[in-house]
Amino acid sequence: MSNGLLKGKKGIIFGALDEKSLAWKVAERAVEEGATITLTNAPVAMRFGKIKELGEKLNAEVIPADATNMEDLENLFDKSMEALGGKVDFVLHSIGMSLNVRKKREYTNLKYEWMQKTLDISALSFHRVLQVAYQKDAINDWGSVLALSYIAAQRTFPQYNEMAESKALLESIARSFGYHYGDAKKVRVNTISQSPTKTTAGGGVKGFDTFFNYADKMSPLGNASADDCANYCITLFSDFTRYVTMQNLFHDGGFSSMGMNAAVLEGMEE
Repeated sequence: MSNGLLKGKKGIIFGALDEKSLAWKVAERAVEEGATITLTNAPVAMRFGKIKELGEKLNAEVIPADATNMEDLENLFDKSMEALGGKVDFVLHSIGMSLNVRKKREYTNLKYEWMQKTLDISALSFHRVLQVAYQKDAINDWGSVLALSYIAAQRTFPQYNEMAESKALLESIARSFGYHYGDAKKVRVNTISQSPTKTTAGGGVKGFDTFFNYADKMSPLGNASADDCANYCITLFSDFTRYVTMQNLFHDGGFSSMGMNAAVLEGMEE
């Protein structure tokens, strides 16, 4: 059901890979709410993903871009403004990758060149996106930029590996750049710390299913779904949240405020 929350707005969505991607869900909801968008992902991801299929479905131009490459990002914003007929109103950064996680390197035995790659892809790319948009004046006043984070930025989740440091840096960039962008252009910059979600990326974390069930029991409302995450993103792209900026916003059914839940204790006693 559409409420027209993004009617007339334009945006860029990073990171849609397949139907399980949070970015995929956000793109669908943004268009449903009246937005016109462009889609982007790294060329290597586009080869095994379904982003072109999504672009056809949403009548959205797909523009390949490596988010760690400044020239690619400059081209992305230029082509997006050309395709959309002007500046954009919102941007979603939904990018994350760890070679150490993929190759099952333990946190106490990281390969540092892989860790540097993780930080570049998963966090510094957010600064690059913001810097290119800022320097090109590519986002309308009162626009909104979001990046997807996770509670491991604040608390220890052993199997999340060095992605925890990446998310902590991501959130810091949102605060720091949020000041500059807000002061100059009234553009707001936030991160959303989502529940564990059964995405393609999430499935690569060791023990994910067990932790997913634990978080679902621990959270008073249960885990927030991918569809509900998309709904939340839409509200933060809309004009109803014009004064929310530099925040890390938990969208996790209450998990981040819990110490212990009776349902978890009861399960341990059985």
